[in-house]
Amino acid sequence: MKPYLAELIGTFVLVFGGVGSAVLAGEKIGVAGIAFAFGLSLLVMAYAIGPISGCHINPAVTFGLFLHRRISAGVAAGYVVAQVIGGIVGAAFVLLIARGVPGGYNASISGLGANGFGLHSPGHYSLLACFVAEIILTMFLVFTVLATTDTLAAPGFAGIPIGIVLAIANLVGIPITNASINPARSIGPAIFVGGWALSQVWLFIIAPLVGALVAAAVYAAIRPSSIKTEWSLDKRPPASKKPASAAPGRAA
Repeated sequence: MKPYLAELIGTFVLVFGGVGSAVLAGEKIGVAGIAFAFGLSLLVMAYAIGPISGCHINPAVTFGLFLHRRISAGVAAGYVVAQVIGGIVGAAFVLLIARGVPGGYNASISGLGANGFGLHSPGHYSLLACFVAEIILTMFLVFTVLATTDTLAAPGFAGIPIGIVLAIANLVGIPITNASINPARSIGPAIFVGGWALSQVWLFIIAPLVGALVAAAVYAAIRPSSIKTEWSLDKRPPASKKPASAAPGRAA
């Protein structure tokens, strides 16, 4: 139960930190500030809850790790449920605070940082452009997670490149779709915005999962086949092989 609770809390922090920066401080910090808020939130959680759950805090990351047999289907399903709940709770608290300004805040009008395409894309990018962008940007993130949390990589440092790549993905993706790269991040705000956000959220569920699939295939293609993954969430290593600290994708 504790790993699932950790995933819920971690996703809450990611959504509150990232979406909250966009909604509550976006005019002051701009795209770069929002992008780094997402990246830093993930980096911090990597070291805070990585030893407990592996710090996936993203259904696409969980799916990529499942494809690489580092997590079972049952645990993966529980993680996704926890992540979606965490995203909803994070968005709810952002909305609660946003409504505290004079005149209030209407999520359906102002958007609550929801992801969109076409008329609801920040740059009015087409459905196809947004779909492709989300696939590629999620692939960057999941590929980085798979590579830096592999037994080939030095343990204890994965959170840094993973946080950086999420910030980079947001720098590119915010002008296109508001940068999802994470179905849980998209579902949370969409529930409170309703209408157009709910009707378009399918893209921000499917495209990141496709991106995770591509990342898993690419990493499998380049990873030396003679080296086996020593452990996963469900098959933990002997104490002598336990890494000094865990990061996304790894469980201590």
